[in-house]
Amino acid sequence: MDCIFCKIVHGTISAKKLEETSYSLAFLDAFPLARGHTLVIPKNHHTKIQDMSELESRDLFETVRVLTKKLESIYPSSLIAIHNGKESGQEIPHVHVHIIPRHSSDEAGPVHSMFVKRPTLDENEFEKIMQVIKNAK
Repeated sequence: MDCIFCKIVHGTISAKKLEETSYSLAFLDAFPLARGHTLVIPKNHHTKIQDMSELESRDLFETVRVLTKKLESIYPSSLIAIHNGKESGQEIPHVHVHIIPRHSSDEAGPVHSMFVKRPTLDENEFEKIMQVIKNAK
């Protein structure tokens, strides 16, 4: 497989590793958006969160929690982001969680600032969407 994150897991590409568990690995992003920008990945290759096992998911998010605590002992706040599939902006098709330290002066804005075209929904549309999601398998 030609996955850069799998190569990091297997040691064929080096990374600035911060934490490692049986199922997850955390390291500094090679192209940081802020000082301390960290990625947390499952060691097994999965493209989307829902493809992971429950054990892998628990481990990944516990690693995110531990690293977020460490980062926020140094930086005032953080943004935690997951692009879950190509259409959402996922550039490397291997699950990865971004922990990006934030400062009031970074001018990045809230997540809502990312979306220029936002829907305007009435109560009926909210209700329909809610039912479709609840009934999905």
